[in-house]
Amino acid sequence: MLKRIVILQGHPDAKHQHLCHALEAAYQSGAESASLHVECFNIAQLDFPLLRSADDWNNGETPQTLIKVQKAILDSDHIVLFYPLWLGTMPAMLKAFLEQVLRPKMGNKHVSDFTLWRKLLKNTSARIVVTMGMPAFVYRWFYRSHSLKSLQRNILAFVGVSPVRTTLIGTVESMKPDRADKLFQKMKKLGRLGR
Repeated sequence: MLKRIVILQGHPDAKHQHLCHALEAAYQSGAESASLHVECFNIAQLDFPLLRSADDWNNGETPQTLIKVQKAILDSDHIVLFYPLWLGTMPAMLKAFLEQVLRPKMGNKHVSDFTLWRKLLKNTSARIVVTMGMPAFVYRWFYRSHSLKSLQRNILAFVGVSPVRTTLIGTVESMKPDRADKLFQKMKKLGRLGR
């Protein structure tokens, strides 16, 4: 069966191209070369409000601008999420997006307990690609990847996504062209494999 991949570009700058965008393009190219079904969503280009109350979280409707992406996520076999590390975590726009699309009312389902949450995306895997200014080993070992673990455990695993694989890319400001080329080739390979 054709693997359905949803790529979420979490860089909040919609006006300029960044490393996250080039990595996304390489992954998409690899996936499409393997005839996998790919849908891409640039979160910075989507218009949606912030959630501001528990009532809105529990009973509010998903904004119309996010219905298509929410349906794509529900129908996906694999999610790939790209974002830069900002102040030690994901950018605020990405967090606000996840709060909207992973709310208790997803599609035609209303989730009221933990076991139902775990089943929403139980047949979906994910890859998280994070770029950062610091060396990746410093984030992994000194900071213990705290925000990444929170995304894996408290958001993705909570709705059943498993396995969740990660790619950490550090020292991006001083990256040499040959290293960037190797990273793009790696992304293409992961795309071809749908991983």
